[in-house]
Amino acid sequence: MSVRKRTWTTNGVEKSGWVADYKDANGKRQRQTFRLKKEAETFLLKAQSEVRDGVHVPDADTITVEEAGKLWIKSGEAAGLERGTIVQRRQHLDLHIVPFVGAVRLNKGTVPWVRSFQEKLRDEGRSPAMVKIVTVSLGSIFADAQDRGLTVRNPVHERSRARSTARSSEKRAKARLQVGVDIPAPHEVKALIGAAEGRWRPLLMTAVFTGMRSSELRALTWAAVDLDSKMIHVRERADAFNDVGRPKSEAGDRSIPIPPIVANTLREWKLSCPRRDSGRKDAQGEAIRELYLVFPNGQGNIENKGNISKRGLIPTMIAAGVTVPTDKLDKDGKPVLAARYTGMHALRHFYASWCINPVSAGGQGLSPKVVQERMGHSTIGMTMDTYGHLFPADDHADLLAAAEKSLLG
Repeated sequence: MSVRKRTWTTNGVEKSGWVADYKDANGKRQRQTFRLKKEAETFLLKAQSEVRDGVHVPDADTITVEEAGKLWIKSGEAAGLERGTIVQRRQHLDLHIVPFVGAVRLNKGTVPWVRSFQEKLRDEGRSPAMVKIVTVSLGSIFADAQDRGLTVRNPVHERSRARSTARSSEKRAKARLQVGVDIPAPHEVKALIGAAEGRWRPLLMTAVFTGMRSSELRALTWAAVDLDSKMIHVRERADAFNDVGRPKSEAGDRSIPIPPIVANTLREWKLSCPRRDSGRKDAQGEAIRELYLVFPNGQGNIENKGNISKRGLIPTMIAAGVTVPTDKLDKDGKPVLAARYTGMHALRHFYASWCINPVSAGGQGLSPKVVQERMGHSTIGMTMDTYGHLFPADDHADLLAAAEKSLLG
């Protein structure tokens, strides 16, 4: 292994540089040229250390982050990932990764390099949440490249300890869900139900009293609704492209009991629920329309995700008076009001709180494990991290007094 000066001629112009000459882990001779001797010596020391540790990959044996990203997308397509997931991968690669580090070779990736990449994203206006998920995608790109033998190290995963500390800090800094801010209050939900009309009423009521995700509501079929037993079986979900598939996790496959008001509303709705074209015709040549989806659009097909919020939830919130003022004024000079909660997830948060609150406070008083099952969370930790502060606290003074008496008599 050595560093030596080299001179050559290109198009009649004499040039010179410093060559780092070494053998890789397989005993193959490798050379890399640098403009300065110091750069070549620094590289050689790093290469010697990596060869010794068994983590060195020569430039000729690896590819750029952009090339690895394209292979990563192909891996996802081959694995049958949902179309929405593939689209998200492309967006992360094209919009957030390639512009900053696309030309970097995988073997140049280090922990400080990952930190620098994150700082670039923040400097360019990416939100903390976006920086986090794009970093996860970058780690997945490196992991896929590792499986292909294109790199030995995954600098994103090497930051696991630092990331764990960062997650703890984020968790401490993250505000808890609050009633009236993130979670609709009981009186707001009561007003919402009172204002709900037409085809949105059964959907919003089901969301309130089951906590089902928007994707699950959109894919819900009448075959999964047992009105006699007052039970809804969640077995499918619809993605952003209206493709229907199984829930993302086993926990998402669950059964949720419904109260009588929901069962009665759905029974009434079933009589007028739009039916979809079956593609068949009756004896008179008329198209046969079949009852299939519980909450379809006017043609009986899967409802658009945005329509549920924009045409269903938000107008109903405003009609119910569950609003917040905006900086705008209408033509009469009066403040324009906006819906206090604009996403269906707010109703899911309410359902969780309704499950948790004690019976004396108008809730069901369910245990954390049952709440986890109702919500379809993959772990109890997810339930407690999100809603743990809503569970009633024990009276520690009474508990300590009882324990003292039991111990000391």
